[in-house]
Amino acid sequence: MNIASTWRAAGGMRAPIIWTTTAVSITAGYVLLARGGMTAPALLLVLGYVVLAPLAMWGGDGRQATGGDGRQANGGEAEPPYGWAALVSLVVLALYAATLAPTTAMWDTSEYMAAAKVLGIPHPPGNPLFILIAYLFGTLPIAHDYAVRINLLAATTSAAAAGLWFLVAHEVTKRMFEERWARLTAAAVCAIVGATSFTVWNQSVVNEKVYTVCLLQLTVVVWLAVRWTRQPIGARADRLLVVIAYLLALGYTIHPAGYLAGPCIAAVVLLLAPKTFLRPRLIVQVAAVTVFGISLFAFEPIRSASHPALNEGEPTACKTGFAVTCTLSAVTVERLRAQIQREQYGKPPILERWIPFTAQMGMWWQYFTWQWLRDPHGAHPVAQMALALLAMMLAITGARVHARSDRSTFVLIAVLTVTLSVALVFYLNFKYGSSQAPELGAGVPREVRDRDYFFLWSFSCLGVWIGLGIAECWRVVAERLERPRALMYALPVLVIALIPLAMNASTAPRAGQTFTRDFARDMLDSIAPNGVLITNGDNDTFPLWYAQEVEGYRKDVVVMVSSYLGTDWAPWQFLRRGIALAGSAAEADSIPNYMQVATPQQFEAGAIRTTIPKGIITRDQLFVLRMVRDVLPTRPIYFTNSIYPRALGLEPYLVTEGLAVRLMPALPVESNDLVRIGATTIVNVPRSLALWRDTFKGRQAFEAQNEWIDGASLVMPAQYVIAGSILAEALNKRGSSAEAVAVNAQVQRMLGIANLGSVFGRAE
Repeated sequence: MNIASTWRAAGGMRAPIIWTTTAVSITAGYVLLARGGMTAPALLLVLGYVVLAPLAMWGGDGRQATGGDGRQANGGEAEPPYGWAALVSLVVLALYAATLAPTTAMWDTSEYMAAAKVLGIPHPPGNPLFILIAYLFGTLPIAHDYAVRINLLAATTSAAAAGLWFLVAHEVTKRMFEERWARLTAAAVCAIVGATSFTVWNQSVVNEKVYTVCLLQLTVVVWLAVRWTRQPIGARADRLLVVIAYLLALGYTIHPAGYLAGPCIAAVVLLLAPKTFLRPRLIVQVAAVTVFGISLFAFEPIRSASHPALNEGEPTACKTGFAVTCTLSAVTVERLRAQIQREQYGKPPILERWIPFTAQMGMWWQYFTWQWLRDPHGAHPVAQMALALLAMMLAITGARVHARSDRSTFVLIAVLTVTLSVALVFYLNFKYGSSQAPELGAGVPREVRDRDYFFLWSFSCLGVWIGLGIAECWRVVAERLERPRALMYALPVLVIALIPLAMNASTAPRAGQTFTRDFARDMLDSIAPNGVLITNGDNDTFPLWYAQEVEGYRKDVVVMVSSYLGTDWAPWQFLRRGIALAGSAAEADSIPNYMQVATPQQFEAGAIRTTIPKGIITRDQLFVLRMVRDVLPTRPIYFTNSIYPRALGLEPYLVTEGLAVRLMPALPVESNDLVRIGATTIVNVPRSLALWRDTFKGRQAFEAQNEWIDGASLVMPAQYVIAGSILAEALNKRGSSAEAVAVNAQVQRMLGIANLGSVFGRAE
């Protein structure tokens, strides 16, 4: 009896069963999702799309072809060192876990944690597969705090990617070293260098968005491509290409970066089996699984119809719940298309460059210089540049070694490296980075923050070549020693691989950082019960969503993003929550995008009498004015700062309370409690002092952190400086000098941390 043939036949018979199970799992998942379910549909959809579908495409026979002696037909080892790869991943995971953020962080972290918690829709393109995976990961009993569980998702996926880079590097080191232990050591060096690069490490200890999950998808595809190069012709090779095509499409539902491995796959297929592109049956299969993978975007309109707490873009025509008719309508299709293509961001055509391409590549180089030494305050520029040049020289050396050792995988990694750097820079078409070319000041278009996280994949991948460069230095030194066990004596050379670990140990970790969570609570505590808080977006908004949806804190406060009021979908959602932005959804839809006001206009709402200056009034401002008229009598209205209401002529009615500014229903009267400082600012002193002294925790969290790496978000701890300075001045004016001195001393301590005073210098 031919056991091998019987095994393969059984595998072939299992494929229809797996396909049937896949179809049942996905169909049931969507049906339960349409009925408002969460855990069961999430589990079924992930099981169907991520586990069963690839198994069905593979056909049940996953064994590597081997020769008669049990070794691979190409002469290599019988099996890749998966056990050692797992060990490398565990070591990296231990590092990430030890330096993990204990809670949320600035930028998109809070938004995605909240979206995962409620199985919602974050900002376009919606990232459905990430949301499903994160939702399920958040239910695992692996940590008491929900945020820690989601941060561990980032750590786990990034650590798993490091293990896959280990396997990729090991394929190359087979031609560099005869000793197995040396090959394993060199491959581990490659993985560790990439895993401890600043951006990779810093993004792996907090789940800011989807980048580490996307990194895992990319490395899985690259590793499968490496396996394909070892046997590029035959039925097994075709099945592997189908699986790769499917994973690329499925990766797109994590993030558009899911297709970043596409060019390198095409290049290596063109190199080794160019006739593959001329085989209609295989092309049809690839097209079919691509459509199947992208079909996971169906999650968005189905889930959106249930109106989860986070439902950005609202990609559905269903207004009162799921129904087949509205879900399959042309309106839903159009809204979903706009969501996937991120139309709300209005990016210019790719050939219309924001800034010269050379400057955009300069941004990439700036971020590359951060990888072995993040120098946030510019204290060590020479050392930073020297280490960056060393890393680049090692990468070039590693690339040359790779080209000599393994032509096929060299083409794979070379094209991938170019895609993740030059091509990605061209596609993203960024403005100047937030910290790039400071000598140009504000006279050039700038990103609101540094975008190094978009190149996490680039720096992780470059770890392979940098590590190979270090391994080559090790090999050369050993050859020069000309003695037995020379590789053992030359081991100190590998200490180079620990440079990023040592240099980034004070900047990449996020252990103990609680400022963002504490800021969110402090801002919400500044709001009176059942208040409406109008925010600007991102850092003064997403942490509040986290506090409310993840921690259940102060859910009585309605957080309203002013810029979202300019969309068609956000007003519908606030109307559903009982906020009188308009009389009906149809009336809300009739509000124009803007109105031209030729002359100053009088505005009256209860006891409020003010003049709206001439110019343009935008859709969001029209909604806010409607709220002032119809909502303010029953619910207090707050703003995160006075800039927005000042443009509507509401400044005389503003009173500072803690971190927020309250719109009073009548002109505030100065008293011992309401103290005016300067020409326009009025402070509710008792309430602000009680919040500052007894409630706020963010100031202490900032002092305990004693560092701040991201300069663009430094404006958030600066809010405490502003609030404390205003409060101290008001206390002085009403004669409470001792309390004023105490508050001012606390403000001065904050100004001495992380160059916080520079925020006010930039404002000037």
